[in-house]
Amino acid sequence: MGLLSFAKSIGKKLFAKEAEASEKISEYIEEDNPGVKNLEVSIEDGVVSLKGEAENAEALEKAVLMAGNVNGVSEVRYDGVVAPEPTEQVEYYEIVSGDTLSGIAKKFYGNGSKYMRIFEANREVIKDPDKIYVGQKIRIPLD
Repeated sequence: MGLLSFAKSIGKKLFAKEAEASEKISEYIEEDNPGVKNLEVSIEDGVVSLKGEAENAEALEKAVLMAGNVNGVSEVRYDGVVAPEPTEQVEYYEIVSGDTLSGIAKKFYGNGSKYMRIFEANREVIKDPDKIYVGQKIRIPLD
């Protein structure tokens, strides 16, 4: 089963009541749709379930991160999304206090100037490379 955990009390504030959460999260993902067709979003007790067809594994990963980095979401289940096998190795990383994208790039790639690779890999999740927040999860391409 596809499942990724998130910090429930942080992230983008999209909804006030869980009754409106499915629609709001769906709209949020569709706004910058990373490549998921026939997207269906449901949420119960902070657990989001995604269904649909992803163009590639990267699109699925981005949709999961977009849904999970929303305030009020503790987990994202994505076994309802059909997606091709990944073509690149990816590690998920949770931002901690003091992190910068260049610092994360230095940690993973040995070179802080490669921070744009991380930014590009998370463009739908991170809108500004200077604005990341503690608890946010991002994907780090390792290939």
